[in-house]
Amino acid sequence: MTDKRLTAKAPVRLDFAGGWTDVEEFAHTAHGHVVSATIDRYVTGTRATAEDGSLTISYQSDLPVGCGLGASAALNVVWLNLVRPELAERGDKAAIAEMAYGIEQALGIIGGKQDQYASAFGGFNSFRFDERVTVERLNLQPAFLAELERRLVLCYTGKSRLSSTIHEDVWGAYRRAEPATVEALHELRIAADVLADALLREDIGAFATLLDKNWQAQKRLHPSVTNGRIDTLFKAALKHGAVAGKACGAGGGGCLLFLARPSRAENLRLWLERCGASTIPFHFEFCGLQTDWY
Repeated sequence: MTDKRLTAKAPVRLDFAGGWTDVEEFAHTAHGHVVSATIDRYVTGTRATAEDGSLTISYQSDLPVGCGLGASAALNVVWLNLVRPELAERGDKAAIAEMAYGIEQALGIIGGKQDQYASAFGGFNSFRFDERVTVERLNLQPAFLAELERRLVLCYTGKSRLSSTIHEDVWGAYRRAEPATVEALHELRIAADVLADALLREDIGAFATLLDKNWQAQKRLHPSVTNGRIDTLFKAALKHGAVAGKACGAGGGGCLLFLARPSRAENLRLWLERCGASTIPFHFEFCGLQTDWY
């Protein structure tokens, strides 16, 4: 029998532009910038304290493994809150994000900090990565948010991906100063710079253009970022209602995000599912990490 429970949930994110530039190898010398938003898909955890003082911690997620939405980082954010609830009580979300990133570093996982920060803070944010992380909240109007929700279509390719494998390929090319990779990373950062302004101006046309620019730069990082399955889904999407799209996270599998033309989102979902993808409905969320004792 238990006498006290602590629950925590942390959202996953959609990265619109600038992914990869949050990795220290690039960010500490060239300055990283990522623009993202969190959605109402969560990793949820519970800490139960028994009468004898023993603890049991359990987790669950409503997302497929290897989805490319930062679920592993969300899990670490949740775990830290369950074992160090005083951090959340102090509202120190940056400390939780940094510690969650430290867990992945200790495990030898290659990656950046955008997922941990997005999951902890929630909402639409512009994250700048140097020696420290600067968080700028993007406060968008309800009507524009509603239009984005109507037109953005998220789908799971059916193929999970291991981001560390792709990161090894990309950062190996970066260390060798391969021009295509170096140039693509700078283009990703520039896309984030401009996309943040497009969101604040509520310019959905510019947003679409920058999603595409980001995707073209992503693909130039390394051949493993895309594959035949992803190319097939993009071809179908652009034919049946999408104006632009990109792979979420590192790419190579996981989820794809598309922006549909006005009134074409349902048609786009239908065709993606006919191609064997699973569409994932969502709404934006703005709370980030949440906890509750009961």
